[in-house]
Amino acid sequence: MKDIITVMKFTIKDMVRRKSFIISTLIILILIVLGFNVPNIIKSFSDESTGDKLLIVDNDNVFEGNLELLKQANLGYEIEIGSANFDEIKGKIENNDIDEAIIIEKQDNNIKVRYIIENATMIDEVPENIVNSISSIYSNMQISKLGLTEEQLQAIRPNFEFNLEQISEEVHGNVFAMMLMSIVLFYAIYFCAYQVSSSITTEKTSKIMETLVTSTSPTTIVLGKTLGIGIVGLLQMILIVGTALISAKVFLDTELLNAVLDMSNITAYLGIITIIYFILGYFTYALLYALTGSTVSKPEDVQSANSPVAILAVIGFYLSYFTMMNPTSELNIFASLFPISSPFCMPFRIMMGLASGTDVAISIAILIVSILVIAKVAIKIYSNAILNYGTKMSFKDIINVYKDKQN
Repeated sequence: MKDIITVMKFTIKDMVRRKSFIISTLIILILIVLGFNVPNIIKSFSDESTGDKLLIVDNDNVFEGNLELLKQANLGYEIEIGSANFDEIKGKIENNDIDEAIIIEKQDNNIKVRYIIENATMIDEVPENIVNSISSIYSNMQISKLGLTEEQLQAIRPNFEFNLEQISEEVHGNVFAMMLMSIVLFYAIYFCAYQVSSSITTEKTSKIMETLVTSTSPTTIVLGKTLGIGIVGLLQMILIVGTALISAKVFLDTELLNAVLDMSNITAYLGIITIIYFILGYFTYALLYALTGSTVSKPEDVQSANSPVAILAVIGFYLSYFTMMNPTSELNIFASLFPISSPFCMPFRIMMGLASGTDVAISIAILIVSILVIAKVAIKIYSNAILNYGTKMSFKDIINVYKDKQN
């Protein structure tokens, strides 16, 4: 145990001292903060710059002065109410005094609205927000002239409330937040586990592995490096997720935040379960990567050697991701139990309120058994393959190494 802790401490120090690790972490944190500030940045630009200048002309006084209400409607225009004929409006647009104009005219029982712009190449109709606003003002003006009571007005303009409801009372939560969490878990587990393979191959290249093997056992090396990189990865994930949550709370408008992320589903229980699945999922893939890392002796061969494990990870992620579209399906239940996909899928089912305590216990038990089996195979192959400085071992060579170790 003491040797495992020693290897773990060495690995942690080596990881956190790397410039690539420090710089990449800082870049991610900066991008997160900037990303959550995008709405504020856009708002600051929109506040500083005014919209197009729109002149509204009502020479026939059709709206009886009520067009001033358009200035309060936030239509995205700098609205001016005035009087002018077509030639004067044309001159104003050509001189860039205004960008657009509306002329309202009374013709018998009809009201004609002329929308005048310099070039109609990109616009083939009057903007809908202007049409709706002008129509609403005129309707309200005519209704007020009828002298209707409050009850009559309410009957004409009822308040519609639109609600989305579902039959199953168990399924709830913000799907976007759940998918986002699943993506974060996948990348955290994948990239942390990948570091195990890269670290082992790098040490083989520098011949450090020879010193490690003579001073401690291969099992100690595998477990120590896996634990060390896992701890660094877990702390990095907590830092990134924590920064994202704080940035969302500080920089995003409350209504926008509630619309995008349902924070009520983020509970202490979900946080603990997510960390548990990160640890178990990380160990599953890290041990597989330790195996592939020990079969190559050149850093440039790491990516090709890791391809089978990478494909397995992608299959597990997409299996869980696409089943989120139908969270009550049998395939989603399978994905939450299958070892390669359960780390990404089960936290989602818990947030949705679909997973019972028994489901979680079974899923964790399957993951632990899978880890023990993978660890047994990986360490046995690692013990014989770690000092291989020849060409990359084929799948057949790996099987032969495992059989030789068995004998």
